[in-house]
Amino acid sequence: MNPQPLHTVAFVLSLVGGIIVLVGSLIGFSLSAFGSPSGTYFGMGPGMMRGFGLGHGYSGWFIGLSLVSLVCGIIVLIGALMLNTHPTQNVTWGVLILVFSIASFTGMGGYFIGAILGIAGGAIALSYHASAAENKTQ
Repeated sequence: MNPQPLHTVAFVLSLVGGIIVLVGSLIGFSLSAFGSPSGTYFGMGPGMMRGFGLGHGYSGWFIGLSLVSLVCGIIVLIGALMLNTHPTQNVTWGVLILVFSIASFTGMGGYFIGAILGIAGGAIALSYHASAAENKTQ
């Protein structure tokens, strides 16, 4: 069986998932750190989370969680690119993509869509068997 279609699907899902996690965490970070135009965070009133933040009012926790998700998104992107360049190491990169896609849920994981796509891509990367002989024929 040719693992090329599964390799391509795993790469594309992981890449798109990593991009969505990265963009979502950048949006969450910017809204938390610099505030939204209405002065609230996604509709929360100004006093709703007061006192729970680490820095800028109530947004300190959101800043930290967004940064964790940002790092996870970068690692998922690197894992997807390495999966594409080294298809015989699909288990290593699949595990990396899977673990950091799950960890990206801390900062909403790219509005959950990015994390789900990353989990699907990592799982598919783990499911196929790529041997060195099959990749040399491509």
